[in-house]
Amino acid sequence: MTAVANRPPKLDDNNKSPTIRTLNLNGHVGFDSMPDQLTHKSAQNGFVFNILCIGETGLGKSTLMDSLFNTNFESTPSTHNLPNVKLKAHTYELQESNVQLKLTLVETVGYGDQINKEDSFKSIVDYIDTQFEYYLQEELKVKRLLSTYHDTRVHACLYFICPTGHGLKSIDLVCMKKLDTKVNVIPIIAKADTISKSELQKFKTKIITELRSNGVEIYQFPTDDETVADVNSTMNSHIPFAVVGSTDFAKVANKMVRARQYPWGTVQVENESHCDFVKLREMLIRTNMEDLREKTHEKHYELYRKMRLEQMGFSDVDNENKPLSFQESFEAKRSHHLQELQNREDEMRQMFVVRVKEKEAELKEAEKELHAKFDKLKRDQDDQKKRLEEQRRKYEEDLMEFSKRKTQYSNMGHHTLTLGKNKKK
Repeated sequence: MTAVANRPPKLDDNNKSPTIRTLNLNGHVGFDSMPDQLTHKSAQNGFVFNILCIGETGLGKSTLMDSLFNTNFESTPSTHNLPNVKLKAHTYELQESNVQLKLTLVETVGYGDQINKEDSFKSIVDYIDTQFEYYLQEELKVKRLLSTYHDTRVHACLYFICPTGHGLKSIDLVCMKKLDTKVNVIPIIAKADTISKSELQKFKTKIITELRSNGVEIYQFPTDDETVADVNSTMNSHIPFAVVGSTDFAKVANKMVRARQYPWGTVQVENESHCDFVKLREMLIRTNMEDLREKTHEKHYELYRKMRLEQMGFSDVDNENKPLSFQESFEAKRSHHLQELQNREDEMRQMFVVRVKEKEAELKEAEKELHAKFDKLKRDQDDQKKRLEEQRRKYEEDLMEFSKRKTQYSNMGHHTLTLGKNKKK
């Protein structure tokens, strides 16, 4: 193996990225075991996968999950009389061979049961955004524990379409349009054994046509990997998958299989001539589970993260469209925030001064009114005092006059009595 001098890499003509040299090894080094190391470590840590099931009550969401993972999740059926749409999430630990999977199943409850279905999608969108926000807050912590953090972001959204044969309902189009930028939407036709094969093919074509005409982007299985390009390309033409689920088993050709039994015959869940259940399982779990996880992180979460960081005031470029580091963006945001606080403080101070002046003017006006009332009351009191003094004076004069007259009458009476006695003598 040739030695290479430790010197700074040479930049290209545009001075944007260094020129990378390709060297040949003279012997075995050992970093070709990295895939094996990664596989071993991933198997030790286990995997996380989260599925969101959206559909009207009674379309078999829980039954399909039982069928997909070949177990019984023991879910409880919901009623049709809920006032609004709710979501219930349950997390399970599954193990297959030496691989552990932490599976979270989220199902809508009461979806499509309300008379007013205008906001049926709101609780679903809020749930998806909340899981993104939880991950973002963990990511922004100083001391992060992403290796042990339970990632609850939705990796796949199975949208259950009612098998009417007449196309999508308005609630289906509105909901999928609201979700196509937030989650990997995979439409499936539920209870596909209720319509004939000819009707089913027409129904699929009509669904795809309506989705395209309304600009709804559904998840497409990747075709950039040569190992799965052909099968994924073929499976993309089968979307939406027409599926049947069952918790019952029936004996067919001396073998117990998942099936639904009817008077006219038996529908085998894992028989590809009966439904697309096997195709869905192959594409969702066995072939493209990791791609769903990657696309959730690299596309949908990145869109949410970009939106939230921009809301917080962070940016990759400045006002002149020049590159800006996170620290510079933070300092700019901090300075802007401090300036806003200073401006608000100045506004509040000015507002406080204005309100104090207004209050002082109000108090002065109230004081003037009180003085005016006091002066008026004082004048009224003086006038009343004068009237009382006048009345008192008149009363005293009347009393003196009365006493004077009384004395006179008394004297006159005594004089008359004296005259009477003199006459008798």
